[in-house]
Amino acid sequence: MSDSTTPDKAYLARLERAMDEIWGIARRFDLDPYPVNFELVPATIMYEFGAYGLPGRFSHWSRGKAYYRMKTEYDYGLSKIYELVVNTNPSYAFLMEQNDVLQNMVVVAHVLGHTDFFKNNVYFHSTPPNMIDKVSVSADRIRKYEFDHGEEEVERFLDAVLSIEEHIDPHITLKRPAGGGETQVAGRPGEERQRASEYDDLWSLSEREKRRQEEDEERERARHKRRRFPAEPEKDLLKFLAEYAPNLQPWQRDILLIVREEMLYFVPQMRTKVLNEGWASYWHSKIIHEMDLTDAEYTAFAQMHSGVLAPSRMRVNPYHLGYHLLADIERRWDNPTEEERERLGRQPGQGRAQIFAVREMESDASALRNYLTKELVERLDLYLYRKVEDEWVIVEKNWEKVRDGLAASMTNYGIPYIAIWDADYKGNTELMLRHYAEEGQELDIPYAEKTLEHLYRIWSRPVHIETVREGKPLRLSYNGERHLRVSPDDDDD
Repeated sequence: MSDSTTPDKAYLARLERAMDEIWGIARRFDLDPYPVNFELVPATIMYEFGAYGLPGRFSHWSRGKAYYRMKTEYDYGLSKIYELVVNTNPSYAFLMEQNDVLQNMVVVAHVLGHTDFFKNNVYFHSTPPNMIDKVSVSADRIRKYEFDHGEEEVERFLDAVLSIEEHIDPHITLKRPAGGGETQVAGRPGEERQRASEYDDLWSLSEREKRRQEEDEERERARHKRRRFPAEPEKDLLKFLAEYAPNLQPWQRDILLIVREEMLYFVPQMRTKVLNEGWASYWHSKIIHEMDLTDAEYTAFAQMHSGVLAPSRMRVNPYHLGYHLLADIERRWDNPTEEERERLGRQPGQGRAQIFAVREMESDASALRNYLTKELVERLDLYLYRKVEDEWVIVEKNWEKVRDGLAASMTNYGIPYIAIWDADYKGNTELMLRHYAEEGQELDIPYAEKTLEHLYRIWSRPVHIETVREGKPLRLSYNGERHLRVSPDDDDD
């Protein structure tokens, strides 16, 4: 079907009948999806939605770049988006007009798996059900800021904010106490010293003078002993910067919070990519096999399904890993070993209940740690690799290290764990960040230095980040003019 072809009535009638049948089969399998509004759209619209992530989001050059990359790959037959589904209640899903009826039937079944996951997985419980409306309102506000302050000025600030957009904390529920940003010291000059007892006036003059002198010295020491702010490392960079960055205008603080709100929507999907795609793939397979298709259609479906689940040599295909992980869990819980029956009380036939429990409670990192087995690692030929000089080489095939390495790569949804350590570093309102390399994600030093430039635009004071490079501590700094790399042990305060 060409890009300009509109589906005919027969196409639409058969697809509509199939959608009703797929919904009924999904409900018989005890799936509990959100209601879904499906819309057929041409490839240009599909790839625009794919680039923006949500219909109606604010414009930025990076999204236009993503659109042209994806559309070019589609035009040359290098890749294809079959569907796009929006996690709202009701959900919205977009089917490509260029897909044939069978392809869109598979997509509908796949979408119902996604919306069941959205509705029932614990990490999605705080997702706003009206996110499309929210991003549309936010886009209107940003367009007004562009009119008031100039498109170039707003885009430069958006460049800075989007460079750190993933660094939020979805678990923050308590607001920081008012006044929490003030630096406090123990004891204040001029405070009246309370008498130690009712006999204090009987002390000798020299004793009283000695005590007063000691207290004065203690106050002087306390005055120079500054408490770090924030008192605990702060993972939510966007929220902290919106609240405490000096010199920002109200519209800039609003943009920080707009980007943060949109990232809070996407984080659950980032944390459950493997399980979510595996769940949707598992159920589209089950549902399609329940339908009355011709032999040719079953063959076409098998080719499509195997293409979606094809493993990649250089990266994890979430469809492939998620599908096989869930199928393996179901198989093992359906057929427990004698030891599992005796030690764990596991009874045969519990596989379906177990994968529903996994769907409800797990993220990618926890599911891999809890359920990836030696047998599955070997069967899927999973391994760890890294770049050595100019070549990518396999460095680990031990199943436990592979399991732990995969889980670590998905901790913090696959990005380096960075927190604000001190917002008044050196007592000079400089910003100090710390990278927690032990969380599994290394820091790309050139990328980090470019990000420090963006962070300087937001903070407007020198910014620093401490990390570990080749087992040694390293501090990167940027003061608005030049970069500096030093060892934190070389104290330059």
